[in-house]
Amino acid sequence: MPVETIMDELKVRPDAKAIADAYEACTRLTRAHYENFPVGRLVPRKMQPHVHAVYAFARYADDLADEGYAGSAKAQGARDAMSPEERLAALDDWERQLCSPPGTPGLHFIFLALHETIHELDLPLRLFTDLLSAFKQDVVKRRYANFAEVLDYCRRSANPVGRLVLLLHGRREEELHLLADHICTGLQLANFWQDVGVDLEKDRMYLPEDDRVVYGVTEESLFARRADDKYRRLLAFEVDRAQGIFDQGAPLTKKLRGLLRLEIRLTWLGGTKILRKIEALNYDTLNHRPTVNKADMAVLFLKALTS
Repeated sequence: MPVETIMDELKVRPDAKAIADAYEACTRLTRAHYENFPVGRLVPRKMQPHVHAVYAFARYADDLADEGYAGSAKAQGARDAMSPEERLAALDDWERQLCSPPGTPGLHFIFLALHETIHELDLPLRLFTDLLSAFKQDVVKRRYANFAEVLDYCRRSANPVGRLVLLLHGRREEELHLLADHICTGLQLANFWQDVGVDLEKDRMYLPEDDRVVYGVTEESLFARRADDKYRRLLAFEVDRAQGIFDQGAPLTKKLRGLLRLEIRLTWLGGTKILRKIEALNYDTLNHRPTVNKADMAVLFLKALTS
C-alpha cells in the first residue's frame, strides 16, 4: 500500500478511550524495560505518551528479532523462542499492523497509540519501516564483511531513533537530523564493542571481517575468548573510530535548548562513557561487559547540566 494512502487512512481514528488506554499500556511496558537511560523522563509530560508509544513499538519488535518472544512471555521468562522463520513472520506481521489503518480488527495495543502519535505529530512512516528492516536483518545476518555494511545497519537500526526524538520535539531541520545520525551511529557502535562477548553467545559478530583480517583476529580466537594483543588493537581501532563519529555529532547540543538539549547531551556523554570504560578494561570485551551504572549516570547528569 502506498505511504500516501496509509497516511490518509491514519486520519480516521478509533475510540478516544481505547487510545488513552493504549498509551497507558505503552507507558507501563516502557517503564518495565529501562536500560542504560530512562526513556521519556527528560521530555515535557504531554510528550511522554508519544515517546513511550515509539519506544514500545521498537522494544517489542527488537525482542521478537533478538529473542523470539516479547511482552508478557518475556516477562515470565519464556524459553520457547521462535525459529528464525517464525521471527521473520512475526516481524512481517508487526510491519503489517504498522501499515494498517486505525480500527483494523486485531491490532496490538501499541499500534492504537502509535498510529495516533504518527498522525498527530506527522511522523514519516519510513523511519519505522527502517527500524523493522534492521530488526529483520538481525534475524538472518550474523557477519559483516566491512564497515560500510555496519554503517548501513546503523543507518536503519539507530539513526531513525535520533530523528524521531527530534521530530517528537518539533525539530525538522535536516542539519540537526544529520548531526543526530552521527550521535546515534556512535552510540550503536559503542554498544557493539561493549557487547562483543554477549553477541558471540548468539553467533553474531558486528566486528567487520576486513578489519579482523587486518589485525589478525580470527573467528576461532573470538569464540575462544582470547583477548590478546591482536584483539585489543582491533578494539582500540574500532573504539577510536566510534569516538570520531560521536565527535561529529557533538555540535548538535549547541543548537538545542531546554530538556531536549539535556537529553541529547546526556546521550552523547553516556555513549562516550561506554567507550572510556572499554578502554579501562584494556579493550577486553570478550570476557567483560562494561556498563554505565547509577553512580556514573549521576555524574553524567551533572556534567550534562553544566557543560
